[in-house]
Amino acid sequence: MRRLICALPLALLPALAAAQENIVTVQDCDWQASARNIVEPWEAHSRTFSNGKTRLALMDTIEPAAGWAWMLVLSPPYSELGDRQCKVIGLNGMGFAGMEFGALTAGYDPATGLTFTVPVDVYDPATAMPGAATLRFTLNQATGAIHGDILP
Repeated sequence: MRRLICALPLALLPALAAAQENIVTVQDCDWQASARNIVEPWEAHSRTFSNGKTRLALMDTIEPAAGWAWMLVLSPPYSELGDRQCKVIGLNGMGFAGMEFGALTAGYDPATGLTFTVPVDVYDPATAMPGAATLRFTLNQATGAIHGDILP
């Protein structure tokens, strides 16, 4: 009986991995947001919106190889010192397996804020390969709230 109880979690691991959802994570800037991680040339991998108030940039942390690409977001609201909030967007607590920053599109709806879409690669643990998807996220510059999801 003891062996069965010990083996049960191991037997469930493949099912848990298969059931894993891709959850867009928005984190305060940390090591991922280091200037050394901005993909070069900077002018091709960084764009401003809302009259320069919001800046997005592609970040390359090199490792992990399946999650090297992060989206950097500098945006209102401003702190008491006058600097913008700094966030990084990734997937499942790490970055994406790739990102086509040049294909980034933006739109604005007064009810929801700025909405961005960009093609990304998402690591699939079942095949150990990246698959194509689209990251869509919305930024409310008044509150600083960022909400994202992955589209197939």
